[in-house]
Amino acid sequence: MKVIVFGATGTLGKIVTDQLLAEGHSVTAFARRTVNVGATRPGLAVVAGDALDADAVADAVRGHDAVVVTLGAGMNRKSVIRSQGTLNIIRGMQKHDVQRLICQSTLGAHESWGNLNFFWKRIMFGALLRPVFRDHELQEQLVRASGLDWTIVRPSAFDKAPATGSFHEGFAPDERRLTLKIPLADIAAFLARQLDDLQYLHRAVGISN
Repeated sequence: MKVIVFGATGTLGKIVTDQLLAEGHSVTAFARRTVNVGATRPGLAVVAGDALDADAVADAVRGHDAVVVTLGAGMNRKSVIRSQGTLNIIRGMQKHDVQRLICQSTLGAHESWGNLNFFWKRIMFGALLRPVFRDHELQEQLVRASGLDWTIVRPSAFDKAPATGSFHEGFAPDERRLTLKIPLADIAAFLARQLDDLQYLHRAVGISN
């Protein structure tokens, strides 16, 4: 499958790109700083661009079978790259008739708020990361309204531990028996799985240890 990854140089995006290549997909890494994509590899194409540039995004989307969104803003807590970048991606997909959209959000968004503990509700998303959290929620609203074949993936906090291949998925919004952490490699594998597995089509799914 021909897949484009937006946010391909981010903490998660790099691992998603590697995962997709390992599974035999043709991958386009869309990034502002292409030098951060890493070494040239078979099956990998690199496109320089800004997700906030609607024309660049639409041009990049053309001809792909699926889109994976792992947009982030690093330490910039006031960025709207998740919502506005995703809106540009959606419009580009609609323009060029690309239907499959897999979008990484965050556990806690919308109805999954009940999965969080006091620390995440009041300190992280309630205060320190409040603008980031709100941007994720807006991002999800845009995806849901897109009319595309979407899946929203809501991982808990990123963990750099090795992949376990064993984690909770698709749990109820009142499930509280979670560590609220998950290895990046497990998130990447789950995102890649959505290309062929339509179990969560038109659904938002939480994943966590």
